[in-house]
Amino acid sequence: MKQRRSKLRILADILGIIFEENGARVTQILYGANLSYDRLVKYLDELKAKELITEKRDDQGARYYLTKKGKDFLKEFKKIEKFAEAFGVQI
Repeated sequence: MKQRRSKLRILADILGIIFEENGARVTQILYGANLSYDRLVKYLDELKAKELITEKRDDQGARYYLTKKGKDFLKEFKKIEKFAEAFGVQI
């Protein structure tokens, strides 16, 4: 049986997709993070509330961007992930 992702892993996946795309729309994040729309909206709201992402709207809809705080979080998460993997632990 496949192990479920932790909330931290899901948040990092979302931030990673936004970073890689240099700003991403909901559909890109949905497919990249493999989440349902309802769950994704909750995570995006949480990330906005924590000021890790910003939302910019145009005539095509919303696009999400990482804030400096979001970039710092993602950078530190990757360090922690490498550290944990060195000891055989998955986050």
